[in-house]
Amino acid sequence: MVGDSFKHRDELRESQEEEIEEALRKGELEIGRGLNQELGLARDGYTRWGSHYKSFNNFILMFGPIIDVFDAIVVNALFEEKCKAKGYLKACLTFEVDFIFHFIRNVLAVTSELNAIFQNKKQDIVNAMLLVGFAKERLQLMREEGLDSLICEVSKFCIKYDISITKFDELYDIIGRSRRKVVDYTVLHHYRVGVFRKTIDWQLQELNSRFDEVTIEFLLGVACLNPVNSFSSFNIEKILILANLYPDDFDKYSMADFRFQLENYIVQDHDNKFFDLNGFGDLSKKLVETKKYATYPLVFRLVKFALLLPVATTTVERAFSAIS
Repeated sequence: MVGDSFKHRDELRESQEEEIEEALRKGELEIGRGLNQELGLARDGYTRWGSHYKSFNNFILMFGPIIDVFDAIVVNALFEEKCKAKGYLKACLTFEVDFIFHFIRNVLAVTSELNAIFQNKKQDIVNAMLLVGFAKERLQLMREEGLDSLICEVSKFCIKYDISITKFDELYDIIGRSRRKVVDYTVLHHYRVGVFRKTIDWQLQELNSRFDEVTIEFLLGVACLNPVNSFSSFNIEKILILANLYPDDFDKYSMADFRFQLENYIVQDHDNKFFDLNGFGDLSKKLVETKKYATYPLVFRLVKFALLLPVATTTVERAFSAIS
């Protein structure tokens, strides 16, 4: 609503400039290049990778100017727009809504690096899979230890904008369309279990279902076999784990031979003939041209399996897109 009207955007910018000047005067904000561009609300329908995180973060950063604009709309706008503004204003000035904005912003911050790497056409799969693991760890740590600090952060925010802070030791009051119901658990329990843990558990479940251990091992192994950048990601242990995912083709008797082949293969493949290869298609052709497919048959076998990588990475990108 605020971001779509030119008049309201001008009002927002004027109010924003006043708040920035005040924050700079108090030392609460450091000016930097591109500050005005960074402090912008995403328009409706703008849902590119990472834009949701930016929208939540900017809403928090520009909360004061946004409230000023809503106030102006309530006073000056036509009836329909005025009613919408009243509803938004009422919601924004509640602890629960501000808690949710801060909470979702923090959750999205955990996955923002994944957003960036998966929208890059030249995906660094090793780094991406490591970031998936880090994201899971950070979400789990947030689940176990993050609620108290979040409540403290939101409480300070509410004090700054004169918003009533929830009393967490009271019984939670469910407000419905036709009646109010007091349940037998506290407000703190509602935030901890019904909002905080439930949301994080859902996000972890989504990550685990789309990036399970087998998928991660597969992608890491394939990436470590990739010839890009002169085999810069080559890692024998991860490649062996990848081979173990194909027990019919790499049995326990061939695995020892495979390790020796990999050790010799990586030394010989650092010659000029194997520079500037752009993927497994180039690598398989070069192995055939140099007759090394016969010298390292197990390596060549796994390279042929790895030619399925474009299908795998597309599946992973779609999976993460669904999460975001």
